Amino acid sequence: MGCSGCETGRGNTNTNTPPAGCGSHGTCATQGCNKFTVFDWLSNMALPTGEEVFQGVEVRFKNDRKGYFLNVDKLPLAVGDAVSVEASPGHDIGTVSLTGELVKLQMSKRGVAFEEMKKLYRKARQTDIDKWNEAIALEKPTMQKARQFAIDLGLNMKIGDVEFQGDKTKATFFYTANGRVDFRQLIKMYAENFRVRIEMRQIGARQEASKLGGVGACGRELCCSTWLSDFRSVNTSAARYQQLSLNPQKLAGQCGKLKCCLNYELDSYLDAIKEFPQGNPELQLKRSAAFNVKVDIFKGLMYYIVKDEPGVFHPVPVERVKEIILMNRKGEQPEFLLPEQPQSKQIKKAEPDYANVVGEDDLTRFDRKKGNPRNNNNNRNNNGPRNNGPRPNNNPNNPPRNNNEGGQRPNNNPNKPNHPPRPNNGGPRPNNPNRPPQNKPRPNNPNNPPRNNPPQNEASK
Repeated sequence: MGCSGCETGRGNTNTNTPPAGCGSHGTCATQGCNKFTVFDWLSNMALPTGEEVFQGVEVRFKNDRKGYFLNVDKLPLAVGDAVSVEASPGHDIGTVSLTGELVKLQMSKRGVAFEEMKKLYRKARQTDIDKWNEAIALEKPTMQKARQFAIDLGLNMKIGDVEFQGDKTKATFFYTANGRVDFRQLIKMYAENFRVRIEMRQIGARQEASKLGGVGACGRELCCSTWLSDFRSVNTSAARYQQLSLNPQKLAGQCGKLKCCLNYELDSYLDAIKEFPQGNPELQLKRSAAFNVKVDIFKGLMYYIVKDEPGVFHPVPVERVKEIILMNRKGEQPEFLLPEQPQSKQIKKAEPDYANVVGEDDLTRFDRKKGNPRNNNNNRNNNGPRNNGPRPNNNPNNPPRNNNEGGQRPNNNPNKPNHPPRPNNGGPRPNNPNRPPQNKPRPNNPNNPPRNNPPQNEASK
């Protein structure tokens, strides 16, 4: 399994612990989530008799960088093993990503000669892995400082990635720039601060996107970071042939250039468009002229608009268009674009074979306002006055109640004595003789002047 070489688990050589961020938890069947992973379809095939196994090994480093090394000691290696390989200077630590006969095909694909292969020293020891992890931990803070140094010097460049060698003796800075950059002073500052050998490597915008990775507009991982290794030039003519709108925001990828996927289906469009007449031919009819507004390449249709009917699109097959062009060259003008169907005939829409019973097809059924609950009370009041009389006794087992209006309530408890009724129960309340009269005048406030109220007798007169 190649999870030890994953970008999220780089430096993790413990096969029992899945790398951080692995969506399959280390149990995927594609030998890990490495970039440019190659499926070894020759692993289950036996070699011919007397043929030795090819000792070349593909070793993967950070991001998309790979190298091919020769296993001179014929060590038993498997995919995912951390190995120590030859570097200049010193040695580097990487992860085995491919072994066997398929390495030959990958070397020929990338143009690597057998004589250029360096040596594979040994499997990485624990001390090598510890130093490798220390180097990986230095990459992020080093990149932040390197960017700040470039900004201080006012250089028109962008540091995209930093990769330390496994023995911490060399650091490679990948940068992008629009033109030539004089970074001699920048290298001196890097050497003084980082105390390692500095190598500056310029890459393009597509190579930068390949190293950083990401998700495209289609929802899949970027092609340049998964399988696409050769970057061909893309121009706007590819979008024109495929009838795409020339919108830079939609045609540009994460790198800021035109999307590489515009070239994927371009050959199919070029083969299909050969059957169409060149340009936008104008067709002459007896009543008016017809103009081409749209082309459907794979259906073989050309959409025309007649000058007398500007709002109606007429799909015309390519064979019929060629036939009308030949007729116009001979001085003939057909009456209609399609002879079997007059242009004035309108196509009726097919009606559904069901009835809308419950109103489910009404899109505005949720926009209707609900009724006011107060209206129910108003309707209830408008039905007439309520009957405040005694309720009818519908239960024959319950005796009727004696309301005894105007009298005393009956005493049904034999242990409670009957008290006489209160006097003046229905009359006015008697005066209390001990209460002083309330006809005394209220004393005036010395701060307020007295009111000139007329006497009560004179006011009554």
